[in-house]
Amino acid sequence: MADGGGRAAALKDQGNEQFKSGSYLKAAALYTQAIKLDPDNAALYSNRAAAFLQLVKLNKALADADTTIKLKPQWEKGYFRKGCVLEAMEQYEEATSAFQLALQHNPQNTEVARKIKRLTQLAREQKRSIDVDNMRSNIDVGRNLGSLKTELATKYGDAELAQNISFVINVIESAVKVWHDTGKVDARVNFLLDDQKTDTEKYAPVVNIEKAFESPDTHGSCIPYLRQYTEESYSKAACMVAPKSIISYPQVWKGQGSRKWKLDQSDGFFVQFESPILRKIWFVPSSTSEKGRTLCRTPEPLDISIHEILPRIFKETGAA
Repeated sequence: MADGGGRAAALKDQGNEQFKSGSYLKAAALYTQAIKLDPDNAALYSNRAAAFLQLVKLNKALADADTTIKLKPQWEKGYFRKGCVLEAMEQYEEATSAFQLALQHNPQNTEVARKIKRLTQLAREQKRSIDVDNMRSNIDVGRNLGSLKTELATKYGDAELAQNISFVINVIESAVKVWHDTGKVDARVNFLLDDQKTDTEKYAPVVNIEKAFESPDTHGSCIPYLRQYTEESYSKAACMVAPKSIISYPQVWKGQGSRKWKLDQSDGFFVQFESPILRKIWFVPSSTSEKGRTLCRTPEPLDISIHEILPRIFKETGAA
């Protein structure tokens, strides 16, 4: 046993030399050999945890740190190793807790005290960031389309109802994601094409209409094109997305000037849905969080007769 312990100590020393020279893989291998000879030596697991951390083998490093603590619970080094690994994993609250335990066993360790102060701040920032991300992801688009579902349900069969609802939700959620990532969306019309009839080589599911908002004239000339496209592509429905910034205000295109509405000061984008039997419009407002991140809010339904962005492009029909 004594001889085994001596050989383990020699391997540990060799591992330490490799670690100092930056040969972390060789160091980890030497510590592993030493552990086989002396499996209850906490220092060997601590050293191997440090090598694994440098090799970014974080799960292995964490396991060795936990073993170090189990073998020698009163030793600060195990908690220090665990804190360093959790810090690398960006688990800042858990890392802070580990470093606080290390500090309890050695209150004079100024390095650990500095880490606790820095990680406490990082944990706060991480929590704020997660809260914002949760707010972003908690926009339940489907829940806010209740009136659309109700009206479509009275006029479509179950299959067509599901297809139309899914189409609108996908368009809005995609626009929200792009808005969160870039702070803008392109003005475009998305079409729900007929799988059986549409010539997909000729007709795409999306048409860019950015230039339609350069002037009332270009806006007016865009409409006949969209009507023809809708008819020839055998589209079942269309859903337009357009940023408020390029429109100024929907009523401009109808020659009615500006009409006040409760969201006229908000940035964001419009979504206008149309099928042969139904037309709807929403505004998705946007704000900026305290960290400067863009955050969409719940889609607000608007009156299509007042706030339409595009006039009717489908031929109007009754219920099928």
